[in-house]
Amino acid sequence: MKNLFFTVLGVLIATLIFAQEGTYSLKQCVETAIANNIQVKQSGLEKDAAEVNYRQAKNNRLPDLSGSYGFGINNGRSIDPFTNGYINQQLNSSNTSVSLSVPVFSGLKLQNAIKQREYGLKASEMDWQQQKDNLTLNVILAYLQVLNNEDLLELAKQQATVTLKQVERLETLNKEGAIAPADLSDMKGQYASDEINVMSSKANLETSKLNLSQLMNIPYNTSMKLEREATVTSLAKPELTADGVYQTSLTQLATIKANDFRKQSAASAVKVAGADHYPQLSLFGQVGTNYSSAATRNTLLNTQEVPSGDYVTVAGNKLPVITQQSSFKSDKISYGSQYNNNLGTYAGINLRVPIFAAFQTNSNVKLAKIQEKNVSLQADNVKWQLRQAVEQAHLNWVQAYDRYQLLSKQVVAFEESFRAAEVRFNEGAWNSVQYLIVKNNFDRSRANLITTGYEYQLRTRILDFYQGKQVW
Repeated sequence: MKNLFFTVLGVLIATLIFAQEGTYSLKQCVETAIANNIQVKQSGLEKDAAEVNYRQAKNNRLPDLSGSYGFGINNGRSIDPFTNGYINQQLNSSNTSVSLSVPVFSGLKLQNAIKQREYGLKASEMDWQQQKDNLTLNVILAYLQVLNNEDLLELAKQQATVTLKQVERLETLNKEGAIAPADLSDMKGQYASDEINVMSSKANLETSKLNLSQLMNIPYNTSMKLEREATVTSLAKPELTADGVYQTSLTQLATIKANDFRKQSAASAVKVAGADHYPQLSLFGQVGTNYSSAATRNTLLNTQEVPSGDYVTVAGNKLPVITQQSSFKSDKISYGSQYNNNLGTYAGINLRVPIFAAFQTNSNVKLAKIQEKNVSLQADNVKWQLRQAVEQAHLNWVQAYDRYQLLSKQVVAFEESFRAAEVRFNEGAWNSVQYLIVKNNFDRSRANLITTGYEYQLRTRILDFYQGKQVW
């Protein structure tokens, strides 16, 4: 708990520092998003609840110890608990007891319940991890989208700058009457289009920043900047197979592990339900005592001989009968003395043998088996969905690589074409329409290359995610 506190504190401090500076690395974005995400926190609480259930399942093996104390006041005719005689007075009484029950055998119900809760805890831990993994992937996508839009904005500005230089050059030539006015008009129109493209690129960039900020659950800041650690450098030729990635994902992904643990938990639940078919054996014991305000103790004061009033005749003489008479002093017995004197113990063994319970146990076992099959089907469905997702991701990855290779060649070709067109246009051999066609082709190919490069990087990270690799 202490380590968790300092971890969260460190993330919060880092968040504040980088929020002020407005610069984030991919790692900082991911850590901030995980620390602030409500769904991740809720999943963490579910994990904590599962841990409490697991610990309680283990504690259920311990003895059950309880104590009780009662106090009452009785007025009128009542029975003295010490003499069993009737008395007609106010009677105060109390009783105290301590009971102990120890489970000995319950058809392995407690042991299987522990396993059920243990697997449930492990499944919750994997669900929590999966929440963080899914969020991480979304943050990476948003992060790369910001970088992509930054590059597209920079490209749009470069395109507008090139067009502006042509506008300025043509305005000078137009004043001298050296060009057709339509060429200047076409170029001004192109410059306006380039400016609109710059404005759209800025809007796209801010939208992607907003999306990233919302994933991180921090206030949107227009001055947010990202480190360029995730920019495209080189593309590796795809060599992985979809089936290879899928087989690896079955051993790495938290969602698969969570479903495996749920299957084991469901199997243990069947055994827990079936344990009610078996006898249950337990030991029990009790220590108790009581007190009554009517209890008294008689103390002998003295003994003397007195005539009884009767006579006997001996040898014709009438003699009185003498008897001993004792005098007693009656005292209340103290609270503590009564509790010590009345102390009693009771111990025994309890055996419960199930005979007939309206088939409730059979129904519980059947329901547990149905749930076990349902959990198994859910696990199979998750695996099937995973296979489909991996196959689609692998196809997108290969296609992004192929598209990038073609676009790289296209950019080289259009760049050479643009240089030649620019020379011809500057020398007056081409008109503005011919020049702009070549320029727009070159601009589009560069933009497509940038987008495809980031797409390939994202597809690569998705496959790394499926293989359990670090993706940030």
